[in-house]
Amino acid sequence: MKKLVALVILIAVAALAYSFWPAKPAKIKHSATGNTETARVVKIIDGDTIEIEGGLKIRYIGVNTPETKDPRRGVQCFGKEASAKNQALVEGQMVWLEKDVGDRDKYGRLLRYVWVGNNTMVNETLVKEGYAFASSYPPNVKYQKRFREAERQARNSGKGLWSSCPDYQNRKKG
Repeated sequence: MKKLVALVILIAVAALAYSFWPAKPAKIKHSATGNTETARVVKIIDGDTIEIEGGLKIRYIGVNTPETKDPRRGVQCFGKEASAKNQALVEGQMVWLEKDVGDRDKYGRLLRYVWVGNNTMVNETLVKEGYAFASSYPPNVKYQKRFREAERQARNSGKGLWSSCPDYQNRKKG
C-alpha cells in the first residue's frame, strides 16, 4: 500500500513539474541580415505587447499605449480600445519582427518593431490612429521621427485617445 501511495505522489509531482516546464522555443525564422524574424502572434497582452509562438513576449519599440494590466495604474482611458486595436491588427497573424539596437527590456520582453500584412508597421499604425503615444527609449530610436510625426497628426486630427481622453490633451509631446 505504501508503494502505491508513493507512486501516486511521484506521478502527481512529475505532472506538476511538467506543467511548469518551459514552452518549446519560438518558431522564429531569421532573415539574411539578422535584423528581422517572422513569427505567429498567439496572444495579445495589451496595446503594445504581444506573445508569439513559444511563449516569447514582444514589446513594441517606440510607442506606449494606455495601460490595461498594470495594477499600480488600473485601466487607463483608451487602454481597452488600444488592446482591441492591437488584437485586430495582429492576433493569429504571421508578423515580421525587426530589431533595433537593444534586444530586451527590464522585464525580459523582446523589443521589436512589428510589421504585418503588406508592409504595415503596427507600432506606427497604433500611433497614427490615436491608440498610442510616441515614446522614445534610446538607443532604440530608428523610427522615432516617424512616430513623433504620426502622433502630431493624430493629435491635430483628434483621433482616438486625443479626443476621448481629456487628461492626454496637455501631455508633453513625444
